[in-house]
Amino acid sequence: MTDSPHNPTPDAAAQQASGNPDLAYVRDANLHLRPQCEARLAALINVARYHGVEMNLEALRLRPGDQAPNPPELLSWLREAGLWARGLQMNYRQLIKIDAPAPIVLLLDDGGAALLVGRDRTRNLLVLRDPKQPASAAPVLVDELRLKQVWSGACFLIRASRHGTLEEQPFNLGLVARLVWGDRNILRDIAIASITLTALSLVPILIVMQTIGQVLQYNGTATLNLVIILLCVAVLFEAILTWSRKIMEVVLAAKLDARLNLMIFDRLVALPIDFFEREQAGVIAHKISQVNLVRQFLTGKLMNAFIDIFMLIMLLPILFYMSAELAWTVLVAAAMIAAIIAIFLRPMAIMTGKIIMAESAKGSILIESIFGIRTVKALALESTRAAMWDRRVAEVAELHVEESRLANWPMTLTIPLQRYCTYGVIVLGAFIALHTKASFSTSSLFGFMLLGGRVAGPLVSLAGLMDEVHKARAAIGMVGQVLNRTNERHALANGLRPRFEGSIEFNDVTFRYEGAKTPALDKMNFKIPAGTMLGLVGRSGSGKSTVTRLLQGINRDYSGSIRIDGTDMREINLRHIRKNFGMVLQDNFLFRGTVRENIIAGRPGLSFEDAVRAARLAGAEEFIERLPNGYDTFIQEGSPNLSGGQKQRLAIARALISDPKILILDEATSALDPESEALVNANIKRIAAGRTMVIVSHRLSSLLDCNLIMVLDRGCTIDIGTHHELVERCAVYRHLWFQQNRHLAPEGFDDASSQPAVA
Repeated sequence: MTDSPHNPTPDAAAQQASGNPDLAYVRDANLHLRPQCEARLAALINVARYHGVEMNLEALRLRPGDQAPNPPELLSWLREAGLWARGLQMNYRQLIKIDAPAPIVLLLDDGGAALLVGRDRTRNLLVLRDPKQPASAAPVLVDELRLKQVWSGACFLIRASRHGTLEEQPFNLGLVARLVWGDRNILRDIAIASITLTALSLVPILIVMQTIGQVLQYNGTATLNLVIILLCVAVLFEAILTWSRKIMEVVLAAKLDARLNLMIFDRLVALPIDFFEREQAGVIAHKISQVNLVRQFLTGKLMNAFIDIFMLIMLLPILFYMSAELAWTVLVAAAMIAAIIAIFLRPMAIMTGKIIMAESAKGSILIESIFGIRTVKALALESTRAAMWDRRVAEVAELHVEESRLANWPMTLTIPLQRYCTYGVIVLGAFIALHTKASFSTSSLFGFMLLGGRVAGPLVSLAGLMDEVHKARAAIGMVGQVLNRTNERHALANGLRPRFEGSIEFNDVTFRYEGAKTPALDKMNFKIPAGTMLGLVGRSGSGKSTVTRLLQGINRDYSGSIRIDGTDMREINLRHIRKNFGMVLQDNFLFRGTVRENIIAGRPGLSFEDAVRAARLAGAEEFIERLPNGYDTFIQEGSPNLSGGQKQRLAIARALISDPKILILDEATSALDPESEALVNANIKRIAAGRTMVIVSHRLSSLLDCNLIMVLDRGCTIDIGTHHELVERCAVYRHLWFQQNRHLAPEGFDDASSQPAVA
């Protein structure tokens, strides 16, 4: 921070940029950002370098012009680079107390930034540095009054990622419990309120037990009035505390739900694509939803169990004080209730597991039917799917009936024991008083009637807690089956982030899909320079799509090496690869939203002009302008208001919006009508300018403009060359070409191999 104006002259700005490599790096991007925004970016780059991480401006969704990235975008940028980053509101005293040597980024009110690099605690001053100044410039000592004039408390804490964080630990009951323990202050307040409520529920009983006899015997109206006042006060306090505890429980549950949902989604999207290709979407969704049972157990049943334990600790001494004989009988009856419930825990746990599996299968049928509703309607499969749904519903209903029958036994068997604890103990006390010399006062018998049931209740709850523990463990196990699989988190957060030019090299690459007997790629070798248009052709199953999957990093368990610009792909950050590689599939998914939002989905900060430019390059502009609202036309789920060719051209525009150095088209034109395909093919050369393109297509006519065409067969590279070279020397390519262009086939061309055999 200096006293220089916020908008220096061009000469001064040039001198600052030349003296500060961070600021020069920001200005090299030619984004024409305000000086304050440049300072903020330079500050973040400076702190990242302190932690050994080089930031890449291309990964930040910058908006050219005066509008600066907002704090959430900057935090995402830092986290994608593998750093731990958190935005906080802090005050001057907190900054003074921090002992960490790492710089702290202070977000100034004018949109700029300052770096906190030291503290002078003897004079209560902070040592700040202006990120726009070179590193050799002297820092500035700032007091609290001066800092408050330009800073309102917003700052970024940044450090290198550490292993062992909650996000990296196995998802189990202990992890969820640690999340709950993170709000220990709320838990403490809930515990205090619960203990107080327990005491308040006992105090009226004790007061009535001690005074009601005297009131009736001596006609003590004044005493009765005092008891009534005390009871009213106790009830009032109980109502207030009950309301407060409920609010705290709601807040605790809401915070835990938010943390769990964020963690689960983060882990879910970090799973590899092949996991989602193998598992049913309905099964995954049902398993993930079981985490709600775990949250309810931790914030409900488990918390109530601790309250019950405290209730027992308070009640038992009182009961033994009034009558040890009766207290022992109540305790034995409650223990018998707990034993009966414990006997049924194992069968109930088995039944719970069966119900969870049946519910999962039922949910899978529902989600699969909804997801594939077009196929269901097209093939008139409504009755078939309904029959499958009926079977699953019937299975779940039968299991629920069996569970209810099983759960009914312990409830029925324990009723006599529960009734004894409630009022049977009074009969026993009266019997003992009549037939022995023991004397029981009316107040003692009345107290046992009121308190005896309160002993049985907590013991029954504690026994039932074991059943809840089984359910929670089963639920957390189902969630763990999804989230504890090997994920891409390390590859997404670590690795090199080089600038791509586009050269690709495969060296003895062998890959086999899980469960396959033969490899999909078998010692594949090829190399293409940057800026090459490479076409991939071959019969079905020859490995064309597998090559594109490996280039995207979808499958990384291959042998050999794949190099991009000479760097092994395994050493490159996976998110960096996918952000710089464009991908267009045969069947692309469009999100709910406008046409413009779908085009700029990968770079939401870009302008409307950028969306138009990408649409024009993909040949989509002409049909977008005919839509009811143009680029603001809303696309529904499943894109029913767009044709297949229109969706495909939007997908191509979406891939081009980030200006990828490597663009992969995997059968991208196969769903297009001839007119749309001609539009895309006419733009292929313009699309390919300045980038490497890998085009997979069964239509060889769409590959004529490719610099090189590679022919694959059974996972091996048969030949690579231009169209004319391959027609001359490659029998496989020549056969495929003349098969699709029979009017060009020479006399004697045998197409018998392509004709279907008739038995």
